[in-house]
Amino acid sequence: MNWFDAGDAQLHWREDGDPNGAPVVFSNSLGTDLRLWDFVLERMPKTGLRYIRYDTRGHGLSSCPEGPYGMGALITDTERLMDHVGASDAVFVGLSMGGMIAQGLAVKRLDLIRGIVLSNTGAKIGNADMWNERIEGVKAAGIESVADATMERWFSKAFRDSPELQMWRNMLVRQSPVGYNACMAAISNTDMMTPTSGLRLPAMGIAGSEDGSTPPDMVRELMGLIPGSGFELIRKAGHLPCVEQPDLYAKHLMRFLDSIGHGKDG
Repeated sequence: MNWFDAGDAQLHWREDGDPNGAPVVFSNSLGTDLRLWDFVLERMPKTGLRYIRYDTRGHGLSSCPEGPYGMGALITDTERLMDHVGASDAVFVGLSMGGMIAQGLAVKRLDLIRGIVLSNTGAKIGNADMWNERIEGVKAAGIESVADATMERWFSKAFRDSPELQMWRNMLVRQSPVGYNACMAAISNTDMMTPTSGLRLPAMGIAGSEDGSTPPDMVRELMGLIPGSGFELIRKAGHLPCVEQPDLYAKHLMRFLDSIGHGKDG
């Protein structure tokens, strides 16, 4: 267990793979923690790549300052962590909220980012009324009150009928309601359309065919902002294809890393 003081938040993070390898940084979605990436990392090479992941503030074992948060704070947390661990010239993989962090970080600190994978995310997700309604619901009745609807958006029907669903439902409802609401506020107030359209770097989008939170067309639209970017649609998966289809997810990720020579000598 690693602990980093980012200022007004303390971040739980971990490192896997090759400590001397090329860095790949992973950022989790709203309502999950760094375990989101377990199944993908099990399928990634053990040499040549250094995998760094963390719990976004208000999630997992990271601290939970009072909210609401701004997306700028989430980006600064990540920037400071990457500086701390020496993860420059990294490929950054962000899912949903993590994908918004990825966009903002690439705009702010291109020296840290060699390429980005924008998974199940958008330049803007939802609208203020939708997010405010969810925030008020969680304030009134806790995360449990939104858990079933969230599972429907997150996963395909086949996965929702499997025993594995309970693990992810438990992960969601055990997050801090304060941190969950504070991060929803950050997403609500974020529109990366203009800044992301100025990015010029290797980029790949990943979407799930049954994603009820960030449908494939949203991800396609996002990738259309970045010239030369790629796009992969993972079928039989919802909002978290790294959980439902980790073999395909790892395959797409490795293809992207190979295409830019990340982790290759020379």
